[in-house]
Amino acid sequence: MRTVIKQFGRKKAFTIIELLTVMSVIVILISLLVPSLNRVRQFARSVRQHAQFHSIDVAMELFQTEFDGYPNSGEEDADSTSYCGAMKLAEAMVGWDLLGFHPDSDFMADGDDAVGTTVYDNADTDNLRARKGPYLQLNNANAYAMENIYAATTPFGPNSFVLCDVYTNTTNLGNYGARKLGMPILYYKAKTSGTTNPTTTNGGTIGATSNIYNYADNDELVGLGVSFDTDANHPMDSANGASDVITYFYDKINDDKINIANGRPRKSDSYILLSAGYDGLYGTPDDIYNFSD
Repeated sequence: MRTVIKQFGRKKAFTIIELLTVMSVIVILISLLVPSLNRVRQFARSVRQHAQFHSIDVAMELFQTEFDGYPNSGEEDADSTSYCGAMKLAEAMVGWDLLGFHPDSDFMADGDDAVGTTVYDNADTDNLRARKGPYLQLNNANAYAMENIYAATTPFGPNSFVLCDVYTNTTNLGNYGARKLGMPILYYKAKTSGTTNPTTTNGGTIGATSNIYNYADNDELVGLGVSFDTDANHPMDSANGASDVITYFYDKINDDKINIANGRPRKSDSYILLSAGYDGLYGTPDDIYNFSD
């Protein structure tokens, strides 16, 4: 008679082949999922960026109503000191020193007026009472000094403020150590007397007085390079050539629905805001403007 010996305590286990199969399936699923998650993350950031632009648009309308016009966006102040559109936007929205905009301001890089009189005096109670705004709440304005963003700020003053976009996935190399900040929001005011918008299809002259928008309003800031990579530069930098400025700026703002010989940009009677987008580079397909495609 055969004796049957029962084995107790034996547990079933996966074989090496089964484990490798399961791990391979998991890797494949992750590889399929990660790009989708990145797209969702980018879309969520773009929604936040458009929301920030909407807040600035509302604040700009308050400024326009009170001062009968939008702030100038020229690349210099009245003394020919570099003080570009991005900085003038920040001053109009939150003030030269973040304590509100002073009605006597001439948008000077040093905070004085055109004859050298101090405009922004935050130790003077009457001066503070005269301030307007800030039109944007400071805790949501993303206002940072240039020295927080760039290791070298020349030709701009290190303490000049700009409004940064919501894309804090890039580590900027400012003088206060590496910090995750957005890139400056570029601001361009429309010249309503202008009649042209040079593009690759209609030609035109870069910097012509007839152009509705002037790329040079922020060109020196773009020329500072990439704040999180000192070896890179922005495609929209005019140092790359005039054709790139047309391709990456004037073509992008052109209103294709208005088909006229001289071209016509979006928001030709107001202003344009530009975020460098997810990659932190001005002049790439993920740039975001304050108008819808």
